[in-house]
Amino acid sequence: MNPRKALLYTILSALPMHIPSRDYATISAPTKKLFLLDAMPLIYQAHFGFNKSSIINSKGINTGAMLGFTNLLLSVLHREKPTHIAVAFDSPKPTWRHQIYQAYKANRQEKPQDIIVAVTYIKQILRAFRIPILAMEGYEADDVIGTIAYQAAQEGFLVYIMTPDKDFSQLVDEQIYLHKPSYKGKSAAVLDTQAILDKWGIERVDQMRDILALQGDMTDNIPGVPNIGPKTAQKLIRQFGSVENLIAQAGELTGKLKEKVLAHRQQAVLYKKLATIHTDLPLQFDLVQSRCQKPNPKQLKAIFWQLELRALARRVLEGKLSANTRLAKHSKFSKHSKLSKHSKFSKFSEAPATPRQLASIATTPHQYRLIDTPALRQQLINSLALQNTICLDTETTGIDPHQAALIGIAWAYLPGEAYYVPIPKDYAQAKAIVEEFRPLLKSSAICKVGQNIKYDSLILQRYGVGIAPPVFDTMIAHYLLAPNRFHNMNAMAEQYLAYEPISIETLIGRSGAQQKNMQDIDLALVKDYACEDADITLQLQQRMQPAITKARLQKFLYGVELPLMHVLTAMEHHGVRVDTGVLQEIATTMTQELQTLEQAIYGLAGCTFNIGSPKQLGDVLFGRLQLTDKPKKTPSGQYATRELVLAEFAKDHEIVAKILEYKELRKLKSTYVDDLLSLLSPLDGKIHASYKQAVTAKGRLSSIRPNLQNIPTHTDRGGVIRKAFVPSSADHVLLTADYSQIELRIIASFAQDKTMIRAFKAGKDIHRITASKLFRVPTVAVSKRMRRKAKTVNFGIIDGSSSFVLARRLGITQSKAESLIKAYFKEFPAVRAYIDHTITQARKRGYVTTLMGRKTSVPNISARNANMRSFDEHNAINAPIQGTATEMTKLAMVDIHSWLRDSKLKAKMVIQARDELVFDVPKAEVAQLRKHVPLLMKRALPINVPIEVKIGVGNNWLEAH
Repeated sequence: MNPRKALLYTILSALPMHIPSRDYATISAPTKKLFLLDAMPLIYQAHFGFNKSSIINSKGINTGAMLGFTNLLLSVLHREKPTHIAVAFDSPKPTWRHQIYQAYKANRQEKPQDIIVAVTYIKQILRAFRIPILAMEGYEADDVIGTIAYQAAQEGFLVYIMTPDKDFSQLVDEQIYLHKPSYKGKSAAVLDTQAILDKWGIERVDQMRDILALQGDMTDNIPGVPNIGPKTAQKLIRQFGSVENLIAQAGELTGKLKEKVLAHRQQAVLYKKLATIHTDLPLQFDLVQSRCQKPNPKQLKAIFWQLELRALARRVLEGKLSANTRLAKHSKFSKHSKLSKHSKFSKFSEAPATPRQLASIATTPHQYRLIDTPALRQQLINSLALQNTICLDTETTGIDPHQAALIGIAWAYLPGEAYYVPIPKDYAQAKAIVEEFRPLLKSSAICKVGQNIKYDSLILQRYGVGIAPPVFDTMIAHYLLAPNRFHNMNAMAEQYLAYEPISIETLIGRSGAQQKNMQDIDLALVKDYACEDADITLQLQQRMQPAITKARLQKFLYGVELPLMHVLTAMEHHGVRVDTGVLQEIATTMTQELQTLEQAIYGLAGCTFNIGSPKQLGDVLFGRLQLTDKPKKTPSGQYATRELVLAEFAKDHEIVAKILEYKELRKLKSTYVDDLLSLLSPLDGKIHASYKQAVTAKGRLSSIRPNLQNIPTHTDRGGVIRKAFVPSSADHVLLTADYSQIELRIIASFAQDKTMIRAFKAGKDIHRITASKLFRVPTVAVSKRMRRKAKTVNFGIIDGSSSFVLARRLGITQSKAESLIKAYFKEFPAVRAYIDHTITQARKRGYVTTLMGRKTSVPNISARNANMRSFDEHNAINAPIQGTATEMTKLAMVDIHSWLRDSKLKAKMVIQARDELVFDVPKAEVAQLRKHVPLLMKRALPINVPIEVKIGVGNNWLEAH
């Protein structure tokens, strides 16, 4: 299944063809300003803004939405002057919300044909403006915007989410604002955290989810709990804090309210899930692509003239724009106000050609055939069996491979030809058809090609047949060739083939009926759509395979990433069990701890206030308590209370330390504990995390739903979450294998530092030795505090951390941090020499390499701008070390998976988190894994420093870890 179905994160804007007049990427915080536009509601507003006087051109196209949206865009660019901008679109197919609640948005009318056409043109307009378009199939624009907004805020951006949708209120914080555009007489408004809290009568913005769960949200067809309106919802959430607490303490309620809450408690929890915006999608905020740039005048002129918006074209292209840009008067378009009787335009017309005149299915000869009888299937199988390489693409009812149903398989083995095999809904019949293709899928003589083929393999495994090697994945191949670009099929087809595949909007538009998913669309249209996917993927493979060879990336693709894909498929298919009882206990304990912290904070403040309100928190700390005479402030004039700001006061003020503890605990509970239960599969009760190979630029794996990579380990509270992860049965245990201080060992090897190498060879504590040298005391005299600081310095050096960052981490002044760094390099001169040499070489080459030779680009390492230069210097130091550690882990996973399979053991690898592997092991096999797993991990990628692997066994992940 290709990423426009499973991972459609698309940047459609062209690369810059000129140097912008202003280098927005160099602007330092807090002047960096990102605008994220929620496309569909803004397009609807633009469309219905002209509803009473439609602007229809001579081709019969209603251009009101294009005109209105473009004017809104111009207003943003010229009035707000963002440094960065992007526009997010919804997934056109059902999302995860539809999967857990079929009635989600079911009350909405079918999308008007004019809107479907407008979307195609507006995307072209955005492309001409060089504004990136963000989308991810299976998720709404809300989730995409939430993810990017959080990432950008962490990078120091001020983020403005432009939308009329109130759901986004839950994302607002000190650096994220809700920008509501003007509409039908209502003026535009920019809402900060306090405005949200005041408007909804809540204490924390994330309680917006609880409010919507109780009162309902008619726009999304979330009914809410009967007889609970906005005022009652606010009152209940103020009293109980959350839906979960309300349900747990429903005994305190009386009368019909108690009855309604108890009777609809499951629905209320479900409604909260629906109202929750995901912020952990496997997307990365692209600083370069999203910067504001000058538009492409040729493309804009072509689009505006094609739409007959000539006045708009003159305003844009002749520079007649100002901060007071207004919509053109309707009278200027009067000559196009009637639809010609002879207009050839219809809802079945092909989408207009892009300004680059890309080829498409309408302009390219092809033969796409329907294979819908046993005889035709056998003929196809016979033909495919004669090939060395075949391509496949599954069509399914959803994006979750552990729940979606298979509706068809497309096959290709020659460019321009493809075959579509429809699959019946009945599972037994479907399984029988899939079984017919077993010899092909399991053949070791045929290379199976796919785009994100791991998805296809997981789907087919549910029908009894997985995909065996050899395989070729175009998504992974492109990830190796261009790790910093986007790896969806549409973008690659344009890049390599100058081809634009059918968009899902076009597919649905052609279909005409009220479509909800691929099963409802006409079979002939699905056939073309699926066959095109297989055909284009095959053609991409034919272009990428020689590119991989030319770039000398064969050992990564065939020796690491593709074998790893099979390992991850097995891990995701097996899943990991979670003890729901333990999770609920953790939630209860955390709730009690939060209440205790809350009371302690009130006692230290001498008053009660909303800790989640930045305004109230700032007023207490810097107004009432006056922690400093020079408090920092936000652009809106409020006291700044971000964690980085508060950290400066935590050491000297107990109330700040407790506030930070409170914030961390609340985030931990909502991010992990509250959400884990919602991720349990209804089929087997396990969690099936999705591992992503083509996301991080440095090669590390990432995972979503849940993000196992980021489960905290540095605090006791964070670690206790691991207690909920348990073996699959009573006669199994969990076994963990963790590389010990692997990145320190790698830098010791790279730098050939004699002191570090001696310490590792002697099995000594490297942090204690570092502390001894830094603080000039014997190793026996090193205190825990000294060792902790030395550990922070050790890992800070690997990260390329500045004295400023190190000072924050240690809670010391920057001058003291500088002294520690100087002392470190004096004691470990080989490390200093290695870092200097690495940066020097990076400036010459523009890239750095891992031990296996994988490159990471550092294009700005010689930039004049200090922020850009510092960022790439950090990457130059860290990428070879972290990348090598990642390669070691990946190779170990491949070797261990092969050993388990060849040894016919029942143990399963179930989790990969940073440098740690977790196995679900029968007790009878523990001894074998204790012996062989460390050996395989140590041998995976040898270095000239001893590698240590720690093994743990327990009845849960915490106990084993």
